[in-house]
Parts: sequence; structure tokens; C-alpha cells
Amino acid sequence: MKKTALLLCVFAFAASAIFTGCQKTNEATLNLSAIFPLSGQVAFYGNETLDGIKLAVEEINAAGGLLGKKVNLLIEDDENNTSLAVSAFLRLATQNKVSVVMGSSTSGATMAIAPLAQQQGVVLISPSATNISVTEVGNFVFRACFIDPFQGVVGADFAFDHLNARRAAVLYDAGADYNTGLALAFIERFQERGGTIVARESYQSNDVDFNAQAVRIRASNADFVYLPNYYNDVALQALQLRAQGVNAALMGGDGWDSLIDEAGPEVIGGFWSAAFSSDTTDPRGAAFVQAFEARFGRTASQFAALGYDTMMIVAQAIRAAGSDNAVAIRDAMAQVDSAFVSGNIRFDENRNPIKGAAILEIQDRDGKLVNVYRATVNP
Repeated sequence: MKKTALLLCVFAFAASAIFTGCQKTNEATLNLSAIFPLSGQVAFYGNETLDGIKLAVEEINAAGGLLGKKVNLLIEDDENNTSLAVSAFLRLATQNKVSVVMGSSTSGATMAIAPLAQQQGVVLISPSATNISVTEVGNFVFRACFIDPFQGVVGADFAFDHLNARRAAVLYDAGADYNTGLALAFIERFQERGGTIVARESYQSNDVDFNAQAVRIRASNADFVYLPNYYNDVALQALQLRAQGVNAALMGGDGWDSLIDEAGPEVIGGFWSAAFSSDTTDPRGAAFVQAFEARFGRTASQFAALGYDTMMIVAQAIRAAGSDNAVAIRDAMAQVDSAFVSGNIRFDENRNPIKGAAILEIQDRDGKLVNVYRATVNP
């Protein structure tokens, strides 16, 4: 479908999409559900992802829905709190009897509900939970994003090959699954390539003073600093590192998304691995970016793209299964091998997608920070 036609289709039928809270609906609709952090510190991730899903639902409903029914999206806010995620999942699984749950955004919340999905026989697919353990729970659990070890390997290879880094420092949240997973994978790969980890610093969630770690990193003479943390922490860390005289290149993972809205010039020249770049030249991706901006009035982030792809993966599986039965959807989803907005996706034996990662650089364009595509690293 051409871009213009796609936009007309989205706007002409946008009103036909149905979005509700967790409640019962009539038989003319097909209930699908979403659990994301829509408030709290990482609300950006959840809201971006949910808007991507909403755009996909609008397009699906405009084209006639699934199984002859309009898609009805049941939405829960977990606030990136594991207890709230569990409560939300149980409501959706036991009260609403859903077959599919999309969520959550972070690894911690997703890992809290993954065992429940396996026990209840509900398909769970996370757009962005990258910790390797997420899908190890069982065959009802999928993800649409690459996994932490891949991001860590990408970061190490990019630092070694493109930046000629040989002395790396790492600063990460030791109490968070996502941060630790990336950090350990980076460390292993960087050393494997022949590099040296000259400083290995950690902190605890909600810390705001990183000056002691920054002083030690400066003393290590690192030529590269890996910060596999969420954007709100990285904004403070980059500021304090620069204030302490650390001028080494900075890099992180997809948790850096929206960093340019939180940080200042101290992050210019920083790199991060992402699932999607809004300046993509791929026709499918470019059409999505145009449709998303027309619908929501802002540029699509990688989380929006992953949300959109997650919904489209679910839709493809439901169509292939010809049923809303969770087992049939699970089996059909395992066979997915198609082009999506964030690239071609097929699942390995652990239901992790085999796909590439984009490397973005933060640059200053006329006084405004922007993310600029630099390279794609494939498995």
C-alpha cells in the first residue's frame, strides 16, 4: 500500500478502533490486551509502545478486524511495578479470559508475569523486554525485540571496530535485570575482542549521585564508557561524568530512547543500539513513520515501532491460526517469518526474534539534539 493510501485508510477508519479499560465486551469484538508502564519513571516506553499498538489496531479494524470481529484492546498500567503487573495480568487472564497479553515494556515487569502466562496458557509477547531469561519460562512467551546479550555484543563490537576503543569503563544499575544483562554481555565480548575493562562501576536504582563512580572512571583513563541504563539515569550520569573530566565516548542500549529530551550537550557524540530508526529508508518503515506522525503529531520512536510490530505479529498469528485459541495462536506465532516495520522477524527455538540492531548517534543539529542513524549490526 502506498504511503498516501495508508494515511487515508488510517484516518478514515480511526474511529472504528475500540480501546477500553479492563472490562467485559460484547461478542462482536475480539479482546486483546496490553500491560505497560503508562505512568511512573519509564512511562515514555509504555505510552510510546501503546500508541504503536493503537495505530496497528486502527489499521486492522479499518481492514475488517480479525476473525470477522473488531479488535478490542484492554489496557492496564503496571507503572513498571512487578506487583501491579501481576495483578493486571491475573485480571486479564481470569476475568476477561484473554488469549493474548502484550507487555510489558521492561524486563523486570515482564519476568514477573511470564511464569503466570505459561501456567495459565496465555500467549505473552513483550515488545521490548530484552533480558535473556524472559522467554526461558516456556513456550507461551515471546518477544519482538532483540535480547540483552545481542545489545551488549553490538556495543562491544561497535566500540572496538568503529571507535577503536581498547580501555572501557562500565557503569550500570546492579539491581536491574536489563542493565545487568547488557553490562555483563558487553564486558564478556569486549574482553573477548582483546579490550580491557579498566573500571567496573555499579549503583542502585533511584541513586542520583554518581560522582564517586565518575572520579574512579576518570582515574582509569578509559577511552570508552558503556552506560547500559535507562534514559533518566543516563542524563545524570553523562552530566556528572563530563563534570568530572571524563571525555571518553559514551554508549548504551535501547534504554537511551528519549534521552535527547532529558539531557543536554554532554550526550552529544553518544551512541546507542536501537530496534528501529525513524530516519529509515525502508519503504515499510518510512510509511509507518509517516502514519504515526500524522496520527499522533510526533516522530515515532523505536518503542512505537516495536509496539506496532507486536500487534501485527499477533494479528498475523491469529489469522494463520484461524482462531483465538491461545494454543493455536502460540503455534502459529512460532512460525512467523515476515517483514515488519523494524525488519524481518522470525523466531528461534526460544521464541526470540532473529533481527538486527540499528546504531544511532546523538548529534547537535542547529541547537537541537537529534538521533542520527549510523549503522546496522546484524546477527
